[in-house]
Amino acid sequence: MSETIIRNPGNRDHLARIRPLGRTVTVTSGGATLARSDAAFVLAEEAPRYGKLPEVIYIPSADVSGLTPVEGKSTHCPLKGDASYLALDGRQVAWTYDRCIDGADVLSGYIAFYADRVAIETQSAA
Repeated sequence: MSETIIRNPGNRDHLARIRPLGRTVTVTSGGATLARSDAAFVLAEEAPRYGKLPEVIYIPSADVSGLTPVEGKSTHCPLKGDASYLALDGRQVAWTYDRCIDGADVLSGYIAFYADRVAIETQSAA
């Protein structure tokens, strides 16, 4: 994957740049490894109302384990689509855009973690 740009259909100034991470990422919590991947990407979002938002690493769902769905919680982003949430031991730690809008399909099948709720470490890919 090279850099991909997705845009909000209702506001072309609201966009996200997606690029391969190019490194191994490991996500842990309380000594448990929740994810490890060499196939993650970084999403850098720019929203007119908020400016540049912090970059977020998205990891293929096949490389994530130990999470359970948060029942009854869903949110909508006009750029990415509808998100569902995932928990570890009842604590919400991640989200996924399982119902992407047209043009944001690159997010389908990937999971992002809250950087303040888990440890996210990257290292040079092997």
